[in-house]
Amino acid sequence: MRNFVFAISLLMLFSCASNDIIIEEISFIYNNNNAQPSLVSNNGNLSLTWISSDEDMNSILNFRQFKNNEWSNTLSLAEGSDWFVNWADFPTHAISGNLVLTSYLKKSASGTYTYDVFLSLHKLSGEKVKEDFILNTDGFKAEHGFVSISSNDNEGFLVTWLDGRNTVKKDEKGDHKPMTIRYAEITNAGDIINETELDSSVCDCCQTSMTYTNKGPVVVYRDRTEEEVRDIYFTRNINKVWESPIPVHNDGWVIYGCPVNGPKVVSNSNNIAVSWFTVSDGIPKVNLSFSESYGSSFSNPIKINDLNAIGRVDTAFLNEQEVIVSYMEGDDDGTYLRIKKVSINGIVSKPITISKIDSGRGTGVPQLEILDDEIFIVWTVFDNLSNQLKTVKLSSKDV
Repeated sequence: MRNFVFAISLLMLFSCASNDIIIEEISFIYNNNNAQPSLVSNNGNLSLTWISSDEDMNSILNFRQFKNNEWSNTLSLAEGSDWFVNWADFPTHAISGNLVLTSYLKKSASGTYTYDVFLSLHKLSGEKVKEDFILNTDGFKAEHGFVSISSNDNEGFLVTWLDGRNTVKKDEKGDHKPMTIRYAEITNAGDIINETELDSSVCDCCQTSMTYTNKGPVVVYRDRTEEEVRDIYFTRNINKVWESPIPVHNDGWVIYGCPVNGPKVVSNSNNIAVSWFTVSDGIPKVNLSFSESYGSSFSNPIKINDLNAIGRVDTAFLNEQEVIVSYMEGDDDGTYLRIKKVSINGIVSKPITISKIDSGRGTGVPQLEILDDEIFIVWTVFDNLSNQLKTVKLSSKDV
């Protein structure tokens, strides 16, 4: 086992008017191989989960909080040697009151994509509440993953995931049935209740996203029609009833396979923002749309990228009228992780380059959150012959 402590460095990467934007790298201890980050900001808490793994494929799910301008001591919340560890289908978590719920994936059979979603519920102190319990209780040896978790207003948690229980069956044509997306609630004791299917045909391996609004949860995901149109859809839970899913926008992207590039939804009061990747009209794009009515309708998409879009988006509300969007794009000179500020009235800032970045799978899905007027970004880099996490922050006032 090797430990590396990276000193805090100040990077001048972008100039706006006469002021340089300072991007500060946060010191992080690296043990073994580290990847698959999930960054969450909620009620004044900034927290991070990720997977550490060794040469024997033993995996540990770790948890940290950012306090007093540094990462707290690491808590190990789950571990195993039979996990499914993947750059795109990474663990996620949420905090509700003094509880943290985390997810990870465990192999259920020898097939490449046969695995189940497991959950662990702990107090923020690390005390165990309920460990290693399975979310999908269908019993089928199939793919289950791409989890999103949200706090249920401090009354437990809301969870959505892609569920392949129907893919082991065949329809009347002899074709395997499509992937579905499902939803459930997790109580403070770890009980799974109110499970339901949200959509019977969705894209197989794009990340899902969920936000909790004043009127209830909103789930956003990549849909799949019989014609292989794979646009971004959403569904709302209003008065404890799930509405029929509808598209955020009709991009009309026909693709005969999953692009592994999911959307992100965030909310602030009655305002909702969704960012996503598409290749409508043959042109790769990162788009963002706002709703000022709890998702009853969305504005026309705002194009975010300037170069060739790669996607892997994340989004966070800066205030009630503005969001920060992170995304990847590239040209002949390389690939870049960038952010922009976007307002509800359509004003888009110039891009800030966070880092030059590898365009491959090893980078994972960069994570963005805002806490106390500071923007935090985490992604995976390859350093000293292993994957490691890089965490940076910058002042939102400079964007």
